[in-house]
Amino acid sequence: MASKPTRREKLQYWFDNLFSRGPLIVIAWLALATGLLVAVMTAVSVIPGIQPDGLDFKQLFWTIFYQSLTPNPYDPSARWPFLVVMLVMTLGNLFLVSLLIGTLSNSISAKVDDMRKGRSRVLENNHTLILGWSNQVFTILSELMVAFENQKSGRIVILADNDKIEMEDEIRSRVKVSRNTQIICRTGNPIDLADLEIANPHAARSIIILPPETNDPDAFVIKTILALTNNPNRRREAYHIVTQIREPKNMDVVRMISERDQVKAVLIGDMVSRVIAQTSRQSGLSLVYTELLNFQGDEIYFQEEPALVGKTFGEALLAYEKSAVVGLRFADGHVNLLPAMDSRISPGDKIIAISEDDDTVKLSGLTQMPVDESAICSASQPEIDSPARSLILGWNQIGSTIIQELDAYVPNGSRLMVIADPDVSRQVSRVEDAVAACGLKTQNQRVSYQKGDTTSRDMLDQLKVMDFNHIIVLSYAGLGVQEADARTLVTLLHLRHISDQDNLPISIVSEMLDLRNRELAEVAHVDDFIVSDHLISLMLAQLSENEELFDVFTDIFDPIGAEIYLKPMSAYVETDRPVTFYTVVEAARRRGESAIGYRLVRFSEDREQLYGIHTNPPKSALVTFSPDDKIIVVAEQRIII
Repeated sequence: MASKPTRREKLQYWFDNLFSRGPLIVIAWLALATGLLVAVMTAVSVIPGIQPDGLDFKQLFWTIFYQSLTPNPYDPSARWPFLVVMLVMTLGNLFLVSLLIGTLSNSISAKVDDMRKGRSRVLENNHTLILGWSNQVFTILSELMVAFENQKSGRIVILADNDKIEMEDEIRSRVKVSRNTQIICRTGNPIDLADLEIANPHAARSIIILPPETNDPDAFVIKTILALTNNPNRRREAYHIVTQIREPKNMDVVRMISERDQVKAVLIGDMVSRVIAQTSRQSGLSLVYTELLNFQGDEIYFQEEPALVGKTFGEALLAYEKSAVVGLRFADGHVNLLPAMDSRISPGDKIIAISEDDDTVKLSGLTQMPVDESAICSASQPEIDSPARSLILGWNQIGSTIIQELDAYVPNGSRLMVIADPDVSRQVSRVEDAVAACGLKTQNQRVSYQKGDTTSRDMLDQLKVMDFNHIIVLSYAGLGVQEADARTLVTLLHLRHISDQDNLPISIVSEMLDLRNRELAEVAHVDDFIVSDHLISLMLAQLSENEELFDVFTDIFDPIGAEIYLKPMSAYVETDRPVTFYTVVEAARRRGESAIGYRLVRFSEDREQLYGIHTNPPKSALVTFSPDDKIIVVAEQRIII
């Protein structure tokens, strides 16, 4: 049986509870104690009559009270009992003031610690909220700041389970923060409902969920969506949520838990695989995608244009001087990239156009288009692709999807070989089984696998890589980012040296994990680099600003329907003579395509000239093309001239 608490223990318990109730309660008790001490000392002085002569009760009270506030030496000629009272008052005051200073100091320190931890509630409205932390956050911040340049002020709130100061230091070291953008970091777990309230998600105009770099990122995404959509404090309006999912099976779960809201989830494995599959067949395509996905330069906009109602889609292609029309968003919300040229535009339909800004999507007002009929080449019959030989060096989780996506682009009878070293990491150990499973599903290509060290020059020489039409270099799964990119760089350098020795070009597409390593890899003169996280980050930033782009991106990256192609300019217009881009657009229109730009091959290795890529050029400007230059078009099928 427990013993009864003593008076001392009870007093200690009361004292502990008193100081744990907050600084205001402690200050109030200290003020009361000071008042009681002054009252007692005044009574002690009045009752025996030891106060100095000439002081009535009121004056005595204020004298002692003043001594408690500002302890000073007292007149030594006063009676010694009164001097003892003043001494007791001074000592009592020092004790109480010490407690007060300690309380205030601890309170201020606690407040500073709370501010450092980022636990105060955000009071922003109409802000962009980022939940989670990964390397993608730096690209997203950079893009959003560009998007906010034409606004008075942009506000971005980040809530992640990281230290606030560390997040702010990383942002300052990796991102140049613009003056009109305010970035607010808070520490908290986005899955925790109490922590989530810190970021004020109910007032956010868009929410980006970034999964952590763990083995199960989809679980974090699903739990965070649940915390938002099923929050007891949720708003009535739908949330605009943008995120990414790694496993296809989890897409159905995301759809189920977000029926009331606008949740746009990018399936990153499929998306990156499709980009790699497409760019492996067309040099420079990744540069076009990057140009369209970032906020620097031209973006995709939706514009309702009453003046075009009743006109055809083909007529709309030539109606803009500074915008490139690529599709229609019909009044019912359905998006169609590259509809039939004779499709009529109805009231409520929106033009989908590539333009510098939303206010530059304006009709040219021209009634007579400056089209040079004599420069337009007649449409040739499409030729049939010859069977292709493709090579994949390296392996990761998107390798199987790349094989499936390539099968949709290559002609029947093609061959694909996969070379990977299963000893590099455990995650690559089952590459042979994965390749065999893919081979059973492909229809147009025969898939084979061979074990080998992809960084070995001897192995690459034995492969006779010059015999392959297209080479894809993948980062190894299970390695650190820098180690995986280092192996990729070694492989690329070997491939380029082989190409230089034989004086024959090799079509190479490489996957990089760290955007900063792309600059190092450019010495290998690789045709295209796919930085998967960077590409997905650009897409998330675009979707956070305009959710309607989701259907456009889905259509562009889907092998079924319209896609972006780079084709020989010589098949469309006569080269070595100046022509307007109006003429190029008209030449593409006659083939049922939409011309959105061109690539000048002479600048293909010049970074300052954006590697020769020009999207949405002014249509009236004269350009002289060479036979090797390319036209960039949105088309439904690839035509090889």
